[in-house]
Amino acid sequence: MIVALRALGVGDLATAVPALRALRAAYPDRELALAAPAWLGPLVELVGGVDRLLPTAGLHRLERPQAVVEVAVNLHGRGPDSHRLLAGVGPGRLLAFASPDARHLDGPAWDDDEHEVARWCRLLSAYGIAADPTDLDLRRPAPSNLPTGVTVLHPGSKVPAKRWPPERYAALARILTVQGHRVVLTGSGRERETVVRVAAEAGLPPDAVFAGRTDIAGLAALVADARLVVSGDTGVAHLATGYRTASVVLFGPVPPTRWGPPLERRRHRVLWAGPGAWPDWDGVGSHPTMAALGLDQVLVAVDEVERAVRADRAVAA
Repeated sequence: MIVALRALGVGDLATAVPALRALRAAYPDRELALAAPAWLGPLVELVGGVDRLLPTAGLHRLERPQAVVEVAVNLHGRGPDSHRLLAGVGPGRLLAFASPDARHLDGPAWDDDEHEVARWCRLLSAYGIAADPTDLDLRRPAPSNLPTGVTVLHPGSKVPAKRWPPERYAALARILTVQGHRVVLTGSGRERETVVRVAAEAGLPPDAVFAGRTDIAGLAALVADARLVVSGDTGVAHLATGYRTASVVLFGPVPPTRWGPPLERRRHRVLWAGPGAWPDWDGVGSHPTMAALGLDQVLVAVDEVERAVRADRAVAA
C-alpha cells in the first residue's frame, strides 16, 4: 500500500492533484490511499486514481492500515509533526521534505516561496517520480439538478484576511446581473449569514444563495458548469482551475505566485495589490491588499476572461 497525507481543505487537495496522479502512475499495481478529511471524499472521487480514503482530521491521528505500508508520502507540509504522523503507520520508506527535527534528512529542502503545485511535484521528482504540474483537470461531477451557466460569486474564506469586502461583492453582483449574468452566491454554512446579507444588498432572490445548501460535490458541480467564478484565494478558485471555468481570483495577503492558477490558462485572471507596507492594518477583517482591489479592476478582469472564452469557442467552431 502507498499512503499519501494531505489532511487539509479543498484548495489544498486540488493543488496536490498532479502529485497524486504521479503516485498512481509510479505505483500502478499498489493500493493508493489518501489520508484526508472525510468530508472531502466526493472531491477525492473527482481526482481519480485514489483507491481508499483514510479519514484524517489535521495531524491529530492517523489510523494505521491493516495492509503493509510500503511507501508513505508527505504531501501535507514540511514536518516535523506530519513526518511523525506518517512514521506512525510504519512505512518501509518515507518520501518527504528534509526535516532534521523528524530525523528525516534524505528529502529535498523546503522553499517557502514555491508555488504549491510545483512544490509537491518537485518533492516527487527528487525521489525519481515524474509529475506534471499542469495535470490539474478534475473529473466531471455526476449530473445534478443544480443550475448551469451561472456566475458564481464566493464572498467567503476560512481566513478573514483573504475576504474582499462584502459590499463590493454586492455591487459586483448588481452590475453583473444588469449585464445579463445569472449570479449565485456560494459559501459554507458558517458564511451563510454574510452571503445572505450580500444577496439582499445586491437585490438577488433567496434562491440565488447556495451557501450552506450544497456539499462539496454540489459545489464542484456548480463550478464545473458555471459561466464564471469570482472569489478570493480559496478552494472555489482551485475548482475553477480544475474545470477550466473562467475565473477572476482576488489575492491578498498571500501572492498569486504561491497559490494562483497556472499562467498558461487564459481563462483565469488574478488581481493582487502587491506586498507593499501596510502599517495601518489592525489585523481585523479584510487585509489591506484585498481592500485595495477596486470594483472597476474586477469588472475589467471579468471582461478579459469572458473575451478569452468567446475566442476559444470561435476557434473550436
